[in-house]
Amino acid sequence: MDRISALRNIEEALAEFEAGSRSLSDLERDVRGTLRTYATEFEGDLQAYRANGGAAVDGLVVLAPSETAARERVRDLVADAGEFTVTVVE
Repeated sequence: MDRISALRNIEEALAEFEAGSRSLSDLERDVRGTLRTYATEFEGDLQAYRANGGAAVDGLVVLAPSETAARERVRDLVADAGEFTVTVVE
């Protein structure tokens, strides 16, 4: 999914929410799904990686060209990352 498609999907979900035909939980689910699809189908040299470990990093997803770069990105984003691993998001 490209960026424009992701933005259109989010805009449609917001419009339906504003019209009252979609609940907040449905909106959150659809926006989260759109963002997850965008991140995991990212085109180019980057790939999505999910951090697993302490509460500060667990579940954090970053885009990076390698596992090493993903670990560095997580450390840059979280002040006290502690011990963690990163795995490719499929």
